[in-house]
Amino acid sequence: MSVAGYFVKNSVISWMFTLILLIGGSVAFLGLGQLEDPPFTIKDAVVVTLYPGATSTEVEEEVTYSVEKAIQALPYVDKIRSLSTSGLSQITVTMKNHYGPEELPQIWDELRRKVNDMAPSLPPGAQPPMVNDDFGDVFGIMLMITGRDYSYRDLKDYVDYVKRELELVPGVGKVSLAGEQKEQIYVEMSLNKAASSNLDPNLISNLLNSQNMVSDAGNIQVSGDNLRIRTSGGSRSVEELQELIIPGTSGDKLIYLKDVATVRRGYQEIPTNVLSFNQNRAINLGISFSSGVNVVAVGEAIDAKLAHIDSARPAGMKIETMYNQPVEVDKSVGSFVWNLIAAVVIVIGVLLLFMGVKSGILIGLILFLTCLGTFILMLQAQIELQRISLGALIIALGMLVDNAIVVVEGILIGRQQGKTTLEASEAIVKQTMWPLLGATVIAITAFAPIGLSPDATGEFAGSLFWVLLFSLFLSWITAITITPFFAKLFFGGQGEPQTGGETKDPYGGAFFVFYKRMLDLCMRFRYISVIAVVIAFIASVVGFGLVKQSFFPPSTTPIFLVDVWLPEGTDIRETQKVVTAMEDLASELADVEFVASTVGKGFPRFLLTYGPEKNYAAYGQIAIRTSSFDTLVGVMTGFRAQMEQGFPQAQLKFKRLEVGPSTDAKIEARISGADPDVLRALGVQVQAVFASTPGTVNVRHDWRERVKYIAPQFNETQARRLGIVKSEVDEAIKFAFAGVQIGVYREGTTLLPIIGRLPDDERVEIESLESIRIWSPVLKTLVPLQQVVDGFEVKFEDPIIQRRDRKRTLTVFADADFEYDILPAELFATMRAEVEAIEMPAGYELVWGGEFESSQDAQESLFATLPLGFLFMFLITVFLFNSVRKPLVIWACVPLAIIGITLGLLVLDKPFSFMALLGMLSLSGMLLKNGIVLLDQINLEINEGKEPFEAVFESTVSRVRPVCMAAITTILGMLPLITDAFFESMAAVVMFGLGVATILTLIIVPVFYLIFFKIPYRSYREF
Repeated sequence: MSVAGYFVKNSVISWMFTLILLIGGSVAFLGLGQLEDPPFTIKDAVVVTLYPGATSTEVEEEVTYSVEKAIQALPYVDKIRSLSTSGLSQITVTMKNHYGPEELPQIWDELRRKVNDMAPSLPPGAQPPMVNDDFGDVFGIMLMITGRDYSYRDLKDYVDYVKRELELVPGVGKVSLAGEQKEQIYVEMSLNKAASSNLDPNLISNLLNSQNMVSDAGNIQVSGDNLRIRTSGGSRSVEELQELIIPGTSGDKLIYLKDVATVRRGYQEIPTNVLSFNQNRAINLGISFSSGVNVVAVGEAIDAKLAHIDSARPAGMKIETMYNQPVEVDKSVGSFVWNLIAAVVIVIGVLLLFMGVKSGILIGLILFLTCLGTFILMLQAQIELQRISLGALIIALGMLVDNAIVVVEGILIGRQQGKTTLEASEAIVKQTMWPLLGATVIAITAFAPIGLSPDATGEFAGSLFWVLLFSLFLSWITAITITPFFAKLFFGGQGEPQTGGETKDPYGGAFFVFYKRMLDLCMRFRYISVIAVVIAFIASVVGFGLVKQSFFPPSTTPIFLVDVWLPEGTDIRETQKVVTAMEDLASELADVEFVASTVGKGFPRFLLTYGPEKNYAAYGQIAIRTSSFDTLVGVMTGFRAQMEQGFPQAQLKFKRLEVGPSTDAKIEARISGADPDVLRALGVQVQAVFASTPGTVNVRHDWRERVKYIAPQFNETQARRLGIVKSEVDEAIKFAFAGVQIGVYREGTTLLPIIGRLPDDERVEIESLESIRIWSPVLKTLVPLQQVVDGFEVKFEDPIIQRRDRKRTLTVFADADFEYDILPAELFATMRAEVEAIEMPAGYELVWGGEFESSQDAQESLFATLPLGFLFMFLITVFLFNSVRKPLVIWACVPLAIIGITLGLLVLDKPFSFMALLGMLSLSGMLLKNGIVLLDQINLEINEGKEPFEAVFESTVSRVRPVCMAAITTILGMLPLITDAFFESMAAVVMFGLGVATILTLIIVPVFYLIFFKIPYRSYREF
């Protein structure tokens, strides 16, 4: 018994299969996780090493170099980028593409061991390196806690409470804080009072350091009990700390700390990161999700928890939302689901129009069941509903009905010939089952390079392949099993009655008459037809040069960011003042929902595609959300004009959120070499080319401006006479200005550093630097700094040294101006030759990064598996036809799709992006599938004894409806995606490419067949 016969005769099995798909698919859809974008692994870790007091060059040579060398020994490492600044080394390690989330935890452990093993070899003063492998954490909900009249301590107390509550919500992975200010205990010691009592300030520091230290006093046995001994004396309050007794030098007189110092609580004077929201200081609460959860459901649970604990919120404090991924996901998934429904309705409408009511409903039912079955497989494979997976379903819709159309078409033709539905079903399934499987596998294989690509882009778009694999394979199964079963229910068991002993011609309509004449003409003038197609092909290849190039489009989320760079060396407090003034301007703009800012570093990663900036005192970032996507560009344009006019000292970068993996800038020129002066000189030349090219903005380089520093000239001879060493001079200067940590104050779960410094009235200015006093152990008194320092010089240094793969590398950045109608790829093509013409000295090299490199890497990964994929597809066609020439007939038409691709991209003015490239690859599978169906029919009729020309002609005519229907449903099913920023270029490629290529398939494939097999022409009217 055949497969079709089994399911037609065994209705219980067919109904059970149908119910499994119907009920199981519905349950699976409701149980699928939901995300805005598909997850991909950020294969980065950051190794941070503090080296207080060291210059950027000393950090690079003594710390960064050694740590990089140790890390490079790991076999997993792909790239190493380092940032050396004064007192701080930050090394970003990127692992090779083919390591996934399963292998990375083990790799991070090995990285830690490698770094810890080399830590003892670091110079004295360098702290142990810290490895942060949570660099890729994404905090999908960004809450800003503000309170105009509250201190940071009040905010922090409430934020800690909210954090503890939210960590208990199921589905929440991690809750992190940002923007909180470190509280400190300030002990402002008066050197005048210390000198009058002849006190060594170091004595006070040592007392404070030891007073609150936890130490073990041992234990004692008393009457069989073992009692711990704990000595009192630790300070429990600031008031107690003031009562600390200092051994003086005036006989038995007791000197208290409050006699020579003022003790008070305060916040770190020079903050590392300051956040604000709508012009109010804020603490950020970032919430990440556990893997595989439905973020919409978790978001609702978080909202419910916040509502439940709202009674504990102090009056005047607000919890405001900067970014809410569940809301964005709900909008995005909802929009895609409606697009999916619209595509299904379009496809079914087309089927009803061209196939008749019963056939249309039947194929629409099979399509619906296939989609539900796909949800079951997605749930098992842990593929969430997100931009790529839902887009894949829409892309697949047209192809999902291909197999069912072929089977239903065959059943209808068989019934018209007088066969019963069972006989027609068995005949068509037996005839087309394996060719349809081969064609389906080929269509799936066309998408394989996406699923097998190991890089971040392939991982990002990988679910496209798996969803298409599930859905297309399931469409073949449903076509040969339950489609014949439902055909019997819809059409009845008996065939159509025959009248007059003649079979009704199913291809006698006006459309078929026109098509037969056109096909006859092209087959008659076969070489002219081929020449015309070749000319069109050449023209389209030339025209492709006019198509815009792109990688990934920006997001449609109505948020834009403004990077603010003040001159390097700017104090973070000055940066904060400037950013605050910018916020004031932004808050006055129309169509603005909120304005948020961060100073000192970027926001926590709230999008997978957002890369937060590292720590820079001269850096700030402003995030602005507009009322809608339509107002976004207008607000950006108006705000930029105000910013450029009001803040000429600032370097500004306006950017929208990205979709897909992003880079620091769209255009990057990396110059590597040894000498910083040469690197800067070459960078200036590249910057000049970038800046002079119309349409470029944000031209800058990552070494920033050189900065001034003060160099006290230490007199070693005089210092030795006074018993003073260089480190004590540094300590005295730091004590006079910034302050020095001299102890720890314990307060419950909090450890507050005790900072010793001079009081305000004694704190010296730059003009009185020489008047700083330092303790002389020899003289037992404070002496002026000028006795051990011969003066002060002002010098310049490189504040930032960037390295890439262990070589000093200066990167020049540029972006395409959003106000210009120009894409980064066009801008890059304009300036590339001029930049590459700059002469590089020996030992220096220029490498392009940015979107160009990312696109090249993505395409390289994609094309690495492409030859194998195409070979596999070709072998399938060879096995199907047991011939080489017949597959070549089909394959000869595949390149002709470029005619429609070029036409579509130019007509719709869409760029050729990475997604368009995927569309072009998938198009090859669609065309091969159509060609296989056509050639299979030709083979069948020739094997039945028909004359070759007649077999070719009639087979082509008989395949017109299923091939056209498959193309039309695919093209119209893609209509909802033509307005989607992410899929628009792919939709243009598939719609126009498939439309033109289908016409060519129905004309050129039979023409090529005649040429390849040297079949002479006959008029179709003769048979």
